[in-house]
Amino acid sequence: MPKYILIEVSNKEDEVKWLHADRRFYKGNRNWVCPLDCDIRKIFDPKSNEMYHDGDAIRWYLLDETDNSVAGRIAAFYTKSTALANEQPTGGCGFFECVDDQKAANIMFDAARDWLIKRGMEAMDGPINFGSRDSWWGLLVDGYEHQPLYANPYNPPYYKSLFENYGFQNYFNQNTYIWRLEGGHINDLVFQRAERLLSNPEYHIENIRGRRLEDAAEDLRIIYNKAWSMFTGVKSMEKEEAQAMLRQIKPIIDPDIIYFAYYGAEPIGFFVMVPDINRVIGKFNGKFGLINKLRLIFDLKIRKKCDRIFGIIFGITPEFQGKGVESAIMQKMHDSYVMAGLCKYATMEFAWIGDFNPVMNRMIEKYVMAQKHKMHTTYRYLFDRTKEFHRCPRLGLKRRDE
Repeated sequence: MPKYILIEVSNKEDEVKWLHADRRFYKGNRNWVCPLDCDIRKIFDPKSNEMYHDGDAIRWYLLDETDNSVAGRIAAFYTKSTALANEQPTGGCGFFECVDDQKAANIMFDAARDWLIKRGMEAMDGPINFGSRDSWWGLLVDGYEHQPLYANPYNPPYYKSLFENYGFQNYFNQNTYIWRLEGGHINDLVFQRAERLLSNPEYHIENIRGRRLEDAAEDLRIIYNKAWSMFTGVKSMEKEEAQAMLRQIKPIIDPDIIYFAYYGAEPIGFFVMVPDINRVIGKFNGKFGLINKLRLIFDLKIRKKCDRIFGIIFGITPEFQGKGVESAIMQKMHDSYVMAGLCKYATMEFAWIGDFNPVMNRMIEKYVMAQKHKMHTTYRYLFDRTKEFHRCPRLGLKRRDE
């Protein structure tokens, strides 16, 4: 019988054991892509992750003393602002890996729960990220046969039972859709909506080819702050943040797949897509020094080894929502890029479409005519086991002025 001991990460040796625990669980799995060590380290670096300004995090790994092997790992974390935005103060757990043993999983879940209770939490979501929702969020429950997108979770099927047997309940699902670009079709309604909008010459859609990255970053910031900053838990984006975000992805940017919509000179919408670097970083085994950075650029720009793109951020300013701006962006991409024979990718994926947003799911299915490809679940565990559980309300976000 395994004998487990839980060890808190407190030094560099512990961190390496925690960080590399996933290698054991996915050895020989052709679909799993080893994450970049630097991406994960940044999340648990107080100098890099601003979440530490408003909260805290802890990590443990589980040691099987019978053979001195790492049997699992987990992290627990919270931020005060996020905790208080929920029905009850809610923290999180994530970066979970575990052998197929409920006893092992329960030891780690108990540790996360107890740590959060001591900090005033009454529930925990998991597996989630100690950071933005677009990375490392949710448990894969459907689509195990497909390679994950960059910074998207991948896990064995038995993890679902480990979470649910402990008592986690489905808070919401996150759907990922795939659209096959070669010969891909769009509903005629998209063209009709786009035509109505673009009949007004004040509207125009363009990609960023030939534009200064700094100008594109400023347009993105303006749209983002109008479209998202009125929602609870979403901060306004500063100019420096927008510039830094686009500088960070500059090496992999394809200017033909980043689109902006304008009304006159006013930026009113954007759709930012990037090549999925998971197609080429698997061979790096988590390392991302100078040599691998050069290999990545060579594979993307010269060898053109990436055949998949995905949308990382989308937004329409409130006063222009419902007018067909999103249709015009899709029509522009379809006509001037895909059907013009310029597209060098095979598929496009729309990730993180929450089931609490039925309008967006219908739009992707009905208008874009993309097929559901994968599904992740965000679970919630209430510490008071007698309390009634509620799933995430539709739309999920409330405007600050309500």
